[in-house]
Amino acid sequence: MKRFGAVALLVLCAAAGTAAALLLSPWWWPAAVPLAAAALVGLYDLTQRRHSVLRNYPVIGHARFLLEAVRPELQQYFVERSFDGRPYDRDTRSIVYERAKGVDAEEPFGSERDMYARGYEFLVPSMHPADVPATPPRVRVGGPDCTRPYDMALLNVSAMSFGSLSANAVLALNTGAARGGFAHDTGEGGLSEYHLRPGGDLIWEIGTGYFGCRTEDGGFDPEQFREKAAHPAVKCVSLKLSQGAKPGIGGVLPGGKVNAEIARVRGVPQGRTVVSPPYHRVFSTPRELVRFLARMRELADGKPVGVKLCPGSRVQFLALCKAMLAEGTAPDFVVVDGAEGGTGAAPLEFADHLGMPLTEGLVTVHNALVGAGLRDRVRIGASGKVATGSDIVKRLAMGADWTNAARAMMFAVGCIQAQRCHTNRCPTGVTTQDPRRARSLVVADKSERVHRFQEATVASALQIMAAMGVTDPAELGPHLLRRRATDADDFRSYAELYEWLTPGELTAGPPQGWAADWAAADPDTFRYTGSSAKRA
Repeated sequence: MKRFGAVALLVLCAAAGTAAALLLSPWWWPAAVPLAAAALVGLYDLTQRRHSVLRNYPVIGHARFLLEAVRPELQQYFVERSFDGRPYDRDTRSIVYERAKGVDAEEPFGSERDMYARGYEFLVPSMHPADVPATPPRVRVGGPDCTRPYDMALLNVSAMSFGSLSANAVLALNTGAARGGFAHDTGEGGLSEYHLRPGGDLIWEIGTGYFGCRTEDGGFDPEQFREKAAHPAVKCVSLKLSQGAKPGIGGVLPGGKVNAEIARVRGVPQGRTVVSPPYHRVFSTPRELVRFLARMRELADGKPVGVKLCPGSRVQFLALCKAMLAEGTAPDFVVVDGAEGGTGAAPLEFADHLGMPLTEGLVTVHNALVGAGLRDRVRIGASGKVATGSDIVKRLAMGADWTNAARAMMFAVGCIQAQRCHTNRCPTGVTTQDPRRARSLVVADKSERVHRFQEATVASALQIMAAMGVTDPAELGPHLLRRRATDADDFRSYAELYEWLTPGELTAGPPQGWAADWAAADPDTFRYTGSSAKRA
């Protein structure tokens, strides 16, 4: 109370002094205005009931909120070192910016990494390097049930919806994809004119809201799907089961954000709040999921159809594998989205604590498909903090066939990691629907940056592979990637760190480490009970 009374007295004195100054001399008038403003702010702070800091420290307490507002910028520009920023460190961001601008991404004087720290990884170079391939290899996506396979690039644009991104950002990404001959995932927000206009190859992603192929009550509309999947730009269709940054959570698009354009693209009523449930309506068991994927491929006239998920339960994915074997059909691809993946907005608990990181998720999915004897017909894509050539090579060595990048592609179109994606106030026009902010993103310039970044990053991956003595991505394996397991001199290859199955091993006789989960997996339910629940 003493502090409160003293501050109140000071504010009252300032107000009285201001009034006296106004009465005594007009020369004091310029100073009187800020004094009066401070007095009014102080009186408001003393009487408001929302912020305790302001009640105890009127006027000067606002400095705390100002510093909080600029804290991310202070952290990024003045505090963080080149190699320890999050989510992406400055070194990684700089590599993307330089490659996007056509500048050599080279650094002098050696690495700043602590190569003796636990968890440090390195790729194994060869004493007899190979020549770098003249043309980047591509991956044929399409199993035996697919009649129109697609050749996928090693690095593609990961899922980002129109609505989350501005129209200019989508145009720049797709124009860059068209120039570079790589694929662009639409995200689950539907097929917009900005995806279709430049003519780049598209992976049409469909989530639980079925945007773009949605009935009035929010279900799946097969005829709308058939019509849009027939578009020549749509090369593959991906059914999103979950997202790395927020697995198992639905979404709500407030009615105020559903303008005429968003409503048209997503197939929803304008101005009405749209809810995306956390689960799909069209299936409830692994077997029903496999059947639905086969139906989607039929409706898409034989184009590749796959799923995207952030793995969590090994038992559930094994149940999906059992359903594939029982039904005699399988998706053409699986995109593994690591828990470290990005999002426009997600609850912190989901982003930090749910789902497998990409390494464990990729190893799990790859081994499950190999052990079930399905890997030769199902391709695997990997997404989650892929930004450099070494990232691509590491993921290919772990079992992926290709990689996708979202935030790295955002850097290429101008993102500065301001982390304002959810506020509609993106400073570079990438993640906003504000026309004034979006106009700052010049499509002609940024699309060329996207093209250059993808081209240079794939070239870097091929150069790294050549240094390892590898000319074909199929030659990469876990034995070529090593990690310091402890602080001591204990390097182990990924072939030693994880258990790797042989083709058909699960069906012939699962090894001890997989036997309980394989036995618990049921193609007719995603649920599991008993002791396996503790291990799944």
